[in-house]
Amino acid sequence: MNVGIVGLGLIGGSMAKAVKTKTEHTVLGIDINPETMQLSLADGCVSAELTRDNLSTCQLIMIAIAPGALLSWVKENAPFFQKDAVLVDLCGVKRILSAQIEPLAKEYGFKYVGGHPMAGKEVAGFRNAVADLYMDASMILCPEEDSDIQTLSWLKDFYLSLGFGTVVFSTPDEHDAIISYTSQLAHVVSSAYISSPTSRIRMGFTAGSYKDMTRVARLNSTLWTELFMANADHLGQELDYLIDTLSSYRSAIKSGNADEVARLLEHGNQLKITEPYEDHKGNS
Repeated sequence: MNVGIVGLGLIGGSMAKAVKTKTEHTVLGIDINPETMQLSLADGCVSAELTRDNLSTCQLIMIAIAPGALLSWVKENAPFFQKDAVLVDLCGVKRILSAQIEPLAKEYGFKYVGGHPMAGKEVAGFRNAVADLYMDASMILCPEEDSDIQTLSWLKDFYLSLGFGTVVFSTPDEHDAIISYTSQLAHVVSSAYISSPTSRIRMGFTAGSYKDMTRVARLNSTLWTELFMANADHLGQELDYLIDTLSSYRSAIKSGNADEVARLLEHGNQLKITEPYEDHKGNS
């Protein structure tokens, strides 16, 4: 089948490479960056540029661009979709997209399933895309209430064929609530942590813990701002809880309450010990 991919950066480019490497499907792709288009065509993971003329040949369309641009592209191109084509966005938020794409799907006769591949890197762009980015990662799918079982089963098999280790089904609200903690909060904390003046004089004093804490501070600020704002309610709640917890540490440390510090640390230690094992795959 023809698979259309909109946005050929790290996520979309890696998806194109995975489809090319691990399946017999053909990828038609589009990116606003001319150099990215040239690189993807020269690489061979994209067989041809995705246009309105060939969009109707795609049974599956995946979109890997920022939420605002994603919604604009769907609104402009939905009339050209193949009837019963499946549209999967690969974006980090779901509610804002579902609310606007679901009515378009009903109007134009295509199927929409929200998606979020839980994998990434702290570097972006097609040049950093790799076919194995999604190996053993989790693919989250957020179908609409009336999505048919056959389509969801077909999508699950498709993503497993690309190397994903598991496919998790969720709802847009559950996705946004959990992702505010597992992904968005981590990026806020990393960015805030590296803002300390001490980070400028740290040379020779860092090891693994510093690298772990600061890795995802390297990000696309425009994209992540858009993601944060689209999920401000859930992310705000997680920030409130974190700030309250940090305040408890600060009070115990500043007051010299060693017993309370030990209690707080042991509480975190036990939570980590009992946490279900998961193989993390980088930025997401």
